[in-house]
Amino acid sequence: MGPQRIVCLTEEPTETLYLLGEQERIVGISGFTVRPPAARKDKPKVSAFTSAKVDRILELKPDIAIGFSDIQADIAQALIKAGVEVWISNHRSVEQILDYIRRLGALVGVPTKAATLADTLARGLDDVREASSRLSRRPTVYFEEWDEPLISGIRWVSELIEIAGGHEALPHRASQPLAKDRIIADAAEVIATAPDIIIGSWCGKRFRPEHVIARPGWQNVPAIRDGELYEVKSPLILQPGPAALTDGLAELTRIIHGWAARHA
Repeated sequence: MGPQRIVCLTEEPTETLYLLGEQERIVGISGFTVRPPAARKDKPKVSAFTSAKVDRILELKPDIAIGFSDIQADIAQALIKAGVEVWISNHRSVEQILDYIRRLGALVGVPTKAATLADTLARGLDDVREASSRLSRRPTVYFEEWDEPLISGIRWVSELIEIAGGHEALPHRASQPLAKDRIIADAAEVIATAPDIIIGSWCGKRFRPEHVIARPGWQNVPAIRDGELYEVKSPLILQPGPAALTDGLAELTRIIHGWAARHA
């Protein structure tokens, strides 16, 4: 039951449908998809994040197109005008990611499998949360999603930092739903938080810690003074799907728990 021909405009519905064993329904994917590798090999690429090959999507005769966030509003509008049903989710928190998995499973007629997947992921989060509760020190962590301009981490990243045992440096920004509200106009805002760890995930390009170190006024930031700068690859953490709750969280945990062990 449910839609049989699905176009996934971002990676997380593709990853989730593969985990649910419903990958045969997928007829098109985002060109940014890297998880799972089989999807990139087997499925035609019909979209970027802010643009899509609408004519190619229409040729695939989808029952529904699934995307994410206000940034894909123009794609959604074009597809809706062409008569395609569209679901644009806008989940931003860890709990909303779990709920998204349940809703997507219900949409394609496998609610039980989706609930099992979400429950398994939730138990994994609880295990990390429990381990993190035993840390003797919790570092302040500044997560940078982009460098020009500076953009701090989105809400689910902030929550995963806390689960992994860190303190989010800019929680008031992480709670903002739009990227424009996470733009840091004055770097002094970051410097004032004195982060113990800086993590870069520059949304599709390589993190350059030497560029961060060279920023005027950053030399006395504890993370820079102590050499605590790390990269978490954006496909692991910046897609609001299962990968963020597994591999993304594992990377955050490795970094934060490693810092705590060295500063015990």
